Amino acid sequence: MDQNSAVWLLLVTALVLANLPFIMVNRLFLMIKVESKSFIVNMIEFLTYFGITGIFAYLLEKKVMGHVAPQGWEFYTIVFFMFMIFAFPGFIYRYNLRNYLHKA
Repeated sequence: MDQNSAVWLLLVTALVLANLPFIMVNRLFLMIKVESKSFIVNMIEFLTYFGITGIFAYLLEKKVMGHVAPQGWEFYTIVFFMFMIFAFPGFIYRYNLRNYLHKA
C-alpha cells in the first residue's frame, strides 16, 4: 500500500466512524440493540470511535512509513477537532433533520 492510498483509507474510515454513533440510532457499537440512545451515550460512543481511529492511524503510519513521527499535544487537539468536523453531517441528521423529517 502506498502513502496516498493509506491517507484516503484513513480519511474514509474517519468519516464513517465519526458519523456512526449519530446515524445508528437504535444500535450501540453496531451490535447491541437499544430503544434509544441519550446524548451522553452518543458522546461515549463517539470518543470510543475516535480512539479506534487513532489506533488505526498509528498502525497504518507504522506499516506504510516504517516509523511513527513523534507528535505534540497540538497535533492531537487538531485531530480531535477534525474528527468532530467529520461527525457534523451525522450530528445534524440525528438531532435536527431526523426530527424535521418525522414531523413532515
